[in-house]
Amino acid sequence: MVQLLGEEGYEAVVCTDLAAMLGQLDHRVGAVIIMDTFVPALTELPASVNDGHGWSGIPFILISQRRGMSRADFQTLRARLPSSITELVLLEQPLGPASLLSTVATVWRSRQRQLEIRDRMIELAEQRTTLESLVEHLPVGVCLIDMKGATVLSNPHYERYVPNKLIPSNDPAHTGRWVGLDSSGQPLPRDQFAGARALRGEVVASADFRYYPEGGGELWTRISAVPLYDSNQRVKGAALVVIDINAVKQNEETLRRFNDDLEAQVKARTRALEDALEKLTLESQERARAEEQLRQSMKMDAVGQLTGGIAHDFNNMLTGVIGALDLMRLRIGRQQYGDLDRYMSAAHASASRAAALTQRLLAFSRRQSLESRAVAVNPLINSLVDLLRRTLTERISLDVRLMDDIGLAQVDPNQLENALLNLSINARDAMPDGGTLTIATRVAQLDAAEAANLGGSAGLYVAIDVTDTGVGIPASMLAKVFEPFFTTKPLGQGTGLGLSMVYGFVQQSSGFISVTSTEDVGTSITLHIPVAQPSPSETVSSAANAEVVAGAGQTILVVEDDDSVRLLLDSALQDLGYRVHLAEDGQQALKLLGQMSAVDLLVTDVGLPGLNGRQLAEIVQQHRPDLPVLFISGYAENAATRSEFLGPRMKLMTKPFTLDSLAETVSCVLRI
Repeated sequence: MVQLLGEEGYEAVVCTDLAAMLGQLDHRVGAVIIMDTFVPALTELPASVNDGHGWSGIPFILISQRRGMSRADFQTLRARLPSSITELVLLEQPLGPASLLSTVATVWRSRQRQLEIRDRMIELAEQRTTLESLVEHLPVGVCLIDMKGATVLSNPHYERYVPNKLIPSNDPAHTGRWVGLDSSGQPLPRDQFAGARALRGEVVASADFRYYPEGGGELWTRISAVPLYDSNQRVKGAALVVIDINAVKQNEETLRRFNDDLEAQVKARTRALEDALEKLTLESQERARAEEQLRQSMKMDAVGQLTGGIAHDFNNMLTGVIGALDLMRLRIGRQQYGDLDRYMSAAHASASRAAALTQRLLAFSRRQSLESRAVAVNPLINSLVDLLRRTLTERISLDVRLMDDIGLAQVDPNQLENALLNLSINARDAMPDGGTLTIATRVAQLDAAEAANLGGSAGLYVAIDVTDTGVGIPASMLAKVFEPFFTTKPLGQGTGLGLSMVYGFVQQSSGFISVTSTEDVGTSITLHIPVAQPSPSETVSSAANAEVVAGAGQTILVVEDDDSVRLLLDSALQDLGYRVHLAEDGQQALKLLGQMSAVDLLVTDVGLPGLNGRQLAEIVQQHRPDLPVLFISGYAENAATRSEFLGPRMKLMTKPFTLDSLAETVSCVLRI
C-alpha cells in the first residue's frame, strides 16, 4: 500500500500501534487508512484525549477483513468510534489497487474542501472581528436591523439614540422622541421614518430629525438608510447610519441670527445713507441754484461792462458817422462841395472802426468766418515788423527771434496778424516806462501729459511767444485774463475783448493759448497753432489778388433780406456794369431762377428767412451745377470754418465790405 500510494504522489507514513498514530495526527494529514484490528483501541480512547490531537474532520478509511457487513453493523461500528471521526469509509478485503486509489482520491478532495472551508471561516472570523472593532469605534451611529426593525449589529453611538434596540417607527413608546419635517414643514408620520422606508426597499440619502433624549434637551441628527437583500433579491433588513449634526445646526442658527442682525444693520445703514444722500442732494440743488444765481449775476455784470466799454466806443464811432453825414447833407444843401471828401473820409474811418470792433466781438464768441490755410508764419511776422515798430513807443525795443524751418501753420493769416497786433498793443500798455517786446517762433511737439497740462491736445504745433518786460499780472488776476470784458483800464477806455478775441481765434483754429506772468518782471503769452502741410493750391499771402475789372453785362441774381444792403448791392453792381435781379428770400429767388433763361452768378446772404443761403445754393446747383455762388454774411454760425462751409464754385465775403472789395470779389468768382 505504501509503495502504491507513493507512486501516485502521496506521502504515506506507517504506524504500527495507536500511540504512533496519535503522534502523527495534525492538520496536515489528508486521510487515515486503518485496519479493523485497531478499532477496539479507538473506541476505548477518552473524549478528552481525542480533542487534544486535532484530528477532528480527518477522513478515516477502514479496511475490514469481514465480508458482507450489513448497514446496521456499520452504524453500530461507527457509533462506537470517537465523535471526532466525522467521515468514515469502509473497504472490505480483498481490496484491489484501483478501489484503494479511487477511495483515497475521493477522501483527499473532501479533506482539501474541509481545509479551504476552515481557512475561509478563520478569515471570516477575523474580518468579523475587524468589522466589529471598526463599527465599535466609528464616530457615527451604525446599525443593521432585521425585517422587524430589531437591532442585529450596532455600535455604542447608535445605542445612544436607540437604547431599546428597536427602530422608532416600530416602537410606539419612543416614536414621539423623533421629529422630522416634510418639504411643506409638516411632521413626518412613522411610516416615513428612514428605517421604515429602507425596509420597504427605499434608499434614504439623508433625513434630518430632532431627537429628544429622556434626560431632556434637543439633539439634531441626520439619518441615512439602505435596504439589505438576500440571494433572491428580497429585502432581508436594512443598514442605518445616524450622524450627530447638532453642532452644524447650532452654527447654522448662529449664522442665521448673525445674517439677520447684519441685514438689519445694513438696512439701518442704508436708510442712514439714503437720508444723507437726500440731504446732500438737497444741498447740491441749493448750491446749484446759488451758483446759477451767481452766474446770472456775473452775466449781468458782464453786460454792464459791455455797456460801459462797447457802447462808449460805438457811440464815438456813430457820432463820427452821423456827424459827417449831417455835415455832408448841410454842405450839399448849400451847394458847398469843397469839404465833402474830408467828411466822407471821416465817416468811412468811423464805420471801419465799428466793423473792426464787430469782428473782435465775433472773434471772442468764436463765430467769425475763418479762412484757414497753410501759412508761413515767419514771413508773416516779418511783414508786421514795421507796423509794430510804429505802434510801439520809442522807449520800447522790438526783438524778433524766428526759428528757421518751422514749417507752415494752419491758420487764417489776417486773424493771426490781428492777434499779434492785439498782443503787442497790450504789451506796450504794460510797459509805460519802456522795456523790450520779444516775438519768437519755435516748433513744439507736445505729448498727452504736456498738452493736458497746457489745456490742449497732443500733437505738433508752431508756437509763437509774445513776451514783454512790463508790470506783469498779479497771480490772483492771472486766471481772468481771457474772460470777456475783463480789463485793467479805466471804464470807457477798453472793452476787455482783446485777449478774449485772441483766445477765441486760437481755439477756433484748433490750437490753444497759455500765459505766464510775474509781477514787475513781465508776461509771456504763447500761441500754439497746429502745423499744416503745404498745398500748391493754397497761397501764403493775401496780397496777390486778381486784377479788379468791371463787368461786361453778366447777369447776377442778388438775394438779400435787408432793404438797405439790397439797394446798395443793386446800385453798386449796376455801376460796375452788371445786370442785376433782386430777391428778398430763397423762395422768391427760386421763382426768379425758373423765369430766367441765363444767370452768371448767384450772390446771396447766408442768414435768410426760411431757406438759408447755403440751402438755396445747394438747390440751385442741382439744376445749374456750373453756376458760381458768392455768399455774403455778417454772422453765420455754420460758416465759422470756410473750408467746411463752402462747396465747389463757392466763395464767402463777410460784412461789412467796401465797394472795391465787392468789385474784386465778384470779378474773381466769375472767373472760377
